Amino acid sequence: MPVKIRDLARKILNDPAEINIALSKPPARIVQKAFVIYDNQKIPLVKALLSSTEFKSILIFCSKKHNVKQLTMELKRSRFNVKEIHSDLEQQDREQVLLDFKSRRLQILVATDILSRGIDIDNIDLVINYDVPNDGEDYIHRIGRTARAETDGVAYTFISEKEQNKFATIEDLLGKPVDKAALPEKFGPTPAYNPRKSKQGGGGSGGGRRGGSGGGGRSAGTGGGRRFSNDNRRNGA
Repeated sequence: MPVKIRDLARKILNDPAEINIALSKPPARIVQKAFVIYDNQKIPLVKALLSSTEFKSILIFCSKKHNVKQLTMELKRSRFNVKEIHSDLEQQDREQVLLDFKSRRLQILVATDILSRGIDIDNIDLVINYDVPNDGEDYIHRIGRTARAETDGVAYTFISEKEQNKFATIEDLLGKPVDKAALPEKFGPTPAYNPRKSKQGGGGSGGGRRGGSGGGGRSAGTGGGRRFSNDNRRNGA
């Protein structure tokens, strides 16, 4: 239960009973990777990942409708096979987008958390958290869209400086850190992953260190043996 809802319930109810259900863990079949980056590196990184992988069905989550619309527009400009879904769309339009995505006529779907729960699609290869989810439950529901029906899946999360504390809280709930992947040199300096310092106002910038402290310098896109390539191939164009 979100903290604000719990606090409200305690204020308006008289000695309420509270039942807490343990947070479920992500399936072991999901390869989880995180990229510690600056905000202005997010769109270039999405394009690089999509250009260098062989995933056939990709779901990208954004926390705000503005980000959904902006990212979708940028990917369309780069000729990716992509559409968006959020609450501004009419119900008929949302259903058509989902139908196209489920049938794999649509390769890439950019969505708000409207799609993190309750969708019946079993063949999603990759989930990208363009924005860090608000809590651990949202994170598990998002990445749980992949690795369904006994298949494997990959989940990438982009962590900007201001999102480091949120992601550290998610890692605490998961009971272990998520591997941090290093970006190729062409992306330039990246922040260090130091959420405690960030919480104290230090920003966690680390003088251009790569990928933070949790990744051991692993290269990006290691899930399922897929790595960055140097070509400019556009999947689904």
